[in-house]
Amino acid sequence: MMRRTLFTTLAAAAIATPALIAPATFTPAAAQASLNVMIGTPPPQPIYEVVPAPRAGYVWAPGYWQWNGYRHVWTSGRWMAERRGYHWVPDRWAQHQNGWRHEPGHWDRQVAERGPWGDRDHDGVPNQFDNHPYNPYRR
Repeated sequence: MMRRTLFTTLAAAAIATPALIAPATFTPAAAQASLNVMIGTPPPQPIYEVVPAPRAGYVWAPGYWQWNGYRHVWTSGRWMAERRGYHWVPDRWAQHQNGWRHEPGHWDRQVAERGPWGDRDHDGVPNQFDNHPYNPYRR
């Protein structure tokens, strides 16, 4: 009797486990993957791109240097469909103690127009680049 109960319990657990694990495995959060590569070579200076005239319903994502495993390769800027209530944070390279790391562009909730990635004067240039003479986004 005890053996039969144990066998039934184990069989029920074996059948129920995939039903419990599968939804957690296939959620959008589980589908996101991230690969951070640290390199010792800093990226070159950004290439100046003429930003096209604004388009209704679209946001300009500026170009950036991408690492292809051997060297930096320029990826041109592009128009992206606007997401209401969000702003585009452009791709960038950040220096860390072990080298340089690419931080991919992403959509961020638009809490306020202040801070480094806001655009308080609505000129399309992130605040952190507004007062810099080497500003790659200056028009």
